[in-house]
Amino acid sequence: MTPFTDALPGVTFENSLRFARRLDAEDALRDFRNRFHIPVVAGKEAIYFCGNSLGLQPKTVREAVEREMLHWEKLAVEGHFTGRQPWFTYHKQFKEPLGQLVGARPHETVVMNNLTTNLHLMLTSFYRPTPRRCKVLMEGGAFPSDQYAVESQVRLHGFSPETAVVEVQPRPGAYTLRTEDIVDQIEALGDELALVLFGGINYYTGQVYDLEAIARAAHRVGARVGFDLAHAIGNVPLRLHDWGADFAVWCSYKYLNSGPGGVAGAFVHEKHADSDLPRLAGWWGYQEKSRFQMQKGFKPMYGADGWQLANGPVLLLAAHRAALDVFAEAGMDALRRKSRLLTGYLEFILRTDPVLRQHVEIITPADPEWRGCQLSLRLPETGKAVFERLGQEGVIADWREPDVIRLAPVPLYNSFEDVYRCGEILAALVRTQTGK
Repeated sequence: MTPFTDALPGVTFENSLRFARRLDAEDALRDFRNRFHIPVVAGKEAIYFCGNSLGLQPKTVREAVEREMLHWEKLAVEGHFTGRQPWFTYHKQFKEPLGQLVGARPHETVVMNNLTTNLHLMLTSFYRPTPRRCKVLMEGGAFPSDQYAVESQVRLHGFSPETAVVEVQPRPGAYTLRTEDIVDQIEALGDELALVLFGGINYYTGQVYDLEAIARAAHRVGARVGFDLAHAIGNVPLRLHDWGADFAVWCSYKYLNSGPGGVAGAFVHEKHADSDLPRLAGWWGYQEKSRFQMQKGFKPMYGADGWQLANGPVLLLAAHRAALDVFAEAGMDALRRKSRLLTGYLEFILRTDPVLRQHVEIITPADPEWRGCQLSLRLPETGKAVFERLGQEGVIADWREPDVIRLAPVPLYNSFEDVYRCGEILAALVRTQTGK
């Protein structure tokens, strides 16, 4: 076997089960795997590399939800204001853990709704076009939810998406974007640009974008900037306040492991905390101290809370809190270190096996700084057949048309042995499909 020093300084990998197990034995986070329910395929624990689509269930979630079920059973409506954790203020407990994950002050975050609802709420406030300044800049190939939301918002203001929505595309022959190309496009649009909306990480390629540079360039030309962090939160470190983002939105069911359709969140920078921005108002966003006076005339709460529409879905919030507690205990810095190693080891295996090197193209950035815990593999000849067989062999991954398999080794519950065995299975399947 050939040792290999990858892009991580001082790290030398080997493509062997013995070496993978050694890394697992040295992993300070290895016991967190036991806190999750791992799916079983054909009598064995699956190699679950689909946390970028739906995270695994923490074992503490059932008890957390049951606690609120009992609260409801015993107290009914009184549960809003009595008991261990009254529902009226339940959402407030998320401000500190979410602030740590996205790099925000407590009043800048709120847990509510789902991602696309929150995106529409933010676009209503922050996309305020004029006849001259009406354009929205997005990444080419953004997730459809973002595309559809922006298209509809542009039309609501009487503009055509064909002219008002501008997409930054990779250079010919490339899959990922260069930061300088994004900045150049922002500067070229100048005073025509109303809003920049970018993902934190591109769902298809796994590329991490330079959000600080994007925000700085957008504000330099007088535009506002927002980020969709669906694939970034819980995956890579974020500093939204310091970067100056006007707003951000995210879901909780991917890397945050908070359950299918779990409650989402939003960030509004404190410079807008007490603003008179137009918004779609709801009762729960009204000033808390006088909310039950039921008066006309909306008076928003300070900060991100002022964008709330209704009281939170407590059963979903209970699951979310249980999942975030696991995150807080592990620590984002430690998770990021392991993520870089796991993904680097997977890249090493893919690049050192001769058949995989010949037939599998990695379209995710090679620099660990500009990717999270995902590698997107392009298999133009055999992709769909290999993907289907992966599932049969116990590797749960993700397929994206036309020819990409996404593999996401998540540091909370995936092991280096998972990575090694995935590479072993993938190599065998590619050999079978190609006849090599």
